[in-house]
Amino acid sequence: MTTDPDPGAVDAVRAVDAVDAVRAVDAVDAVDAVRAVDAVDAVRAVARVSRVLERASGELSLAHYRVLSAIACGDERASRVAERLAVGKPAISAAVDALCRRGFVLRCGVAGDQRVAALELTSEGGAALARVERAMAERLSELCASTPEPAQVSRALVSLGEALDAARRAR
Repeated sequence: MTTDPDPGAVDAVRAVDAVDAVRAVDAVDAVDAVRAVDAVDAVRAVARVSRVLERASGELSLAHYRVLSAIACGDERASRVAERLAVGKPAISAAVDALCRRGFVLRCGVAGDQRVAALELTSEGGAALARVERAMAERLSELCASTPEPAQVSRALVSLGEALDAARRAR
């Protein structure tokens, strides 16, 4: 003979299961909340670091640094620089114009295609880029040195840059 379970006992088990389920959801939500807070803190830190680097760069704005750096890495056309930096062509054109006026960049014709101009760093542009990168690297090294794991922080930043490059290539 089978007996039906006591309805009160079944309700009690359901209540305990419900409380456990809520606790499990709350734990997941808490982990997600911590991750969200960590992500926001990371975003704020990156924004502050970009300002520190811009101050360290002295003679170049961060936008102009990024354009010179892209050209130095082999992006010789404005459209490629715009793509690499994820900015519009008008913004790149304005930055290139300013860098040309300062004597840091030359526009050169491309054989066989009169519509396109290749971008090239001048010796002054290369020297300015080297000075700025040296100052920025020094400042970033100081910041990394003040963390509990300086080498790990530095490697994480390099990995973040590689992830950005991979995401750009995947588009």
